[in-house]
Amino acid sequence: PRRRATADRATGGPAGGGDARRPAALRYAPAVAGYAVVVAALLATGTPVFDVARWTGYALLAVLLPGTLVFRALRRRPHTLVEDVAFGAAVGLVLELAGWAAFTAAGLPHLLWLWPLAVLVPFAVVPRLRRHWRATGHTPVPTGWAWALAGVVAGFTGYLYESFLRVNPVLPTDEGQAQYIDLAFQLSLAGAATHQVPLDVPQVAGEPLHYHWFGFAHFAAASLVSGVDLPTVFFRLGVPTLCALAAVLAAVAGWRVTGRPYAGVAAAALMFTVGEFGYENGIRQLFGTQATFIVWGSPSMTYSWVLLLPLVAALGELVGRARGSTVPALGRGAWALAALFLAASTGAKASSVPVVLAALAFTAAVSLAFRRTLPRAVLAAAGLALAAQLFATAVLFAFESHGVTVDPFSGLRPYVGTDRPAGTTALLWVAVSVAFLLNLQLRLAGAVALLRLRRWRLEPVQVFLLGGALAGPAIYLLVGHPGSSNQYFTRAGFAFGVILSAWGWAELVDSAALGARGRALLGAGAAGLAVLLTAVQLWRPAASPSTPAYAPVLPLLTWAAALAAVALLVGLCWPALVGRWPGLAGRGGAVLLTAALVAGAPGLVLDAAAAHRFPNGGAYPVERMPATRVAAARYVQEHSAPGDVVATNAHCRAVVNGWCDARSFWVSAYTERSVLVEGWAFAPRMVGLPGGPYAPFWDAGRLRANDAAFTAPTAAGLADLRDTYGVRWLVVDRRVAPESPALGTLADLRYTNARMAVYRLR
Repeated sequence: PRRRATADRATGGPAGGGDARRPAALRYAPAVAGYAVVVAALLATGTPVFDVARWTGYALLAVLLPGTLVFRALRRRPHTLVEDVAFGAAVGLVLELAGWAAFTAAGLPHLLWLWPLAVLVPFAVVPRLRRHWRATGHTPVPTGWAWALAGVVAGFTGYLYESFLRVNPVLPTDEGQAQYIDLAFQLSLAGAATHQVPLDVPQVAGEPLHYHWFGFAHFAAASLVSGVDLPTVFFRLGVPTLCALAAVLAAVAGWRVTGRPYAGVAAAALMFTVGEFGYENGIRQLFGTQATFIVWGSPSMTYSWVLLLPLVAALGELVGRARGSTVPALGRGAWALAALFLAASTGAKASSVPVVLAALAFTAAVSLAFRRTLPRAVLAAAGLALAAQLFATAVLFAFESHGVTVDPFSGLRPYVGTDRPAGTTALLWVAVSVAFLLNLQLRLAGAVALLRLRRWRLEPVQVFLLGGALAGPAIYLLVGHPGSSNQYFTRAGFAFGVILSAWGWAELVDSAALGARGRALLGAGAAGLAVLLTAVQLWRPAASPSTPAYAPVLPLLTWAAALAAVALLVGLCWPALVGRWPGLAGRGGAVLLTAALVAGAPGLVLDAAAAHRFPNGGAYPVERMPATRVAAARYVQEHSAPGDVVATNAHCRAVVNGWCDARSFWVSAYTERSVLVEGWAFAPRMVGLPGGPYAPFWDAGRLRANDAAFTAPTAAGLADLRDTYGVRWLVVDRRVAPESPALGTLADLRYTNARMAVYRLR
């Protein structure tokens, strides 16, 4: 009976379902608490109350409402209200993308706020659709599940507050502001999306942008619909909202795929509470990344997770539902949902669809090898994914590689070094490979437990999850990229891996048959271990730089050895502990796995702590963002038309030995306009070329014409810029070089400050 009750609690059966008789105030309290924490973080960092209110209205009326109605029309039977809302929000983002493209292509982006009517009107007037306005037949969620998920959202919002929101003002207020180097580029993409479809490279007017830009189109659409200024959307509202939604989606997708509510919330915790293992004092960026910094340093990754997690759930339905699951099936609507999320994933992040395709191929291969059959549903789903990948490769990316090459183990090679004896090199390869697995994959240890519990006989949906979890790091190890962007494949694999790992953890805890007191003790022990590990790493002084190539992985391996020794000691003492406390019998595996899963918990705390030691929220490359520069760019944004092109004399983030580091993006970012030539380093044709960001601009004639407008302007030259390229504004940074006195006689001076001048061509 005890095991049956425990199983019921895990699956959401009689003992674990929510209580529909609870007062509404109590049922909705966790959601309200999570929202309140996000709002508090926004208000504490200076976000205007009116902007928060408008953003809330936009999210409810222009994303959640139309998306939830469509999701209800597609799924067969309701499950939980939180699933309707979370999956509905993801569907709403896909629909928003289509609405944005249609209104922007028609030259009517200012009317984008009308797009929800395309959904709301049919659902209001068609009798068969009208019933979807009513929320009926939902299974109440367990109280503990709801509060645990609210805790995940609140904890991650606290991390964002310390690492991103607090240290990155919406607009710089002084001349010394430092900003992570990619943020201005990403803001420039969102600015371009306010009036362009498809997008051009904002820093080189007219140059096609073959890139995954859908997430930045979302920021643009959100600004256009809500009326909130784009920098406020980008630096305040957008990232916390996407992260909170992704955490909720991890929980509901995990519940749907596994049939176990607490496996879902454990998946959310593994994705948004546990960081990388072996993170040390906020300074190490092993294997291309650092803790979970990627969610704010590359918001397109988070946007892609919002689409990938429900896609995993929809494909999980098609591959094969978990045996014994009490979650109602999506039905035929799963195909429509899979197609929607695949289509949006093509341009959300280039790493998403390849991992999905590999997961489906892995599922088909395992089925053929061990069951001698190829399920038609798996083949059809793989066909959809292949079509999506071909579209992305040919249309969105125009066969551009963006510097990605087949270069096996390039992500590990720098830590091994060269010029050592063969035996030493082999040992270093083993050590570095172990460090890689521990650093990025330790939170997926529950998958190993599941394999052991199932005696390697996994259900098809578990094989699918395993395929995605393996495909992410496998692609990372297969390909190389000069900017370590191959790490995003590993991040895409997390969407599969955390669900599988949480499933294994839930089954192992079930097999331990823990009562309420035992579960409470296990949770308290996990939290205590996380606090202890964090405190020890915060207390330790930062490691001094070391010259050997393998030095960065030594702290990680040292930590692993120390914790393994502790685990071994506890294991040797376990029989004695069981003799003293018989209730521990059969529960050692659950304790060990829980400890392993939370071992990376210090990562987020230490990443946030780094924000107090570094000027831009972490130990990452920066661009100085003086307030005077931004003020001049904002003047242009406020007084120009969306189609106006800007020219500037500022192209270089820095000049090193006479070479221009062409990663300067501030003009296009804060003007929200195309620039004739700004910093060209991130143009697709330049990424991966020899010289990196120091490679020269490919069109020397255009660059000469641009610079001559500032150094030796003529009436004919300025007229050519205006008539040939559409240039209407000249932005001069006098710290780079003062403009020619003749410019004032040929163009109208419209704005000046201590550093900048803005001219308008006549």
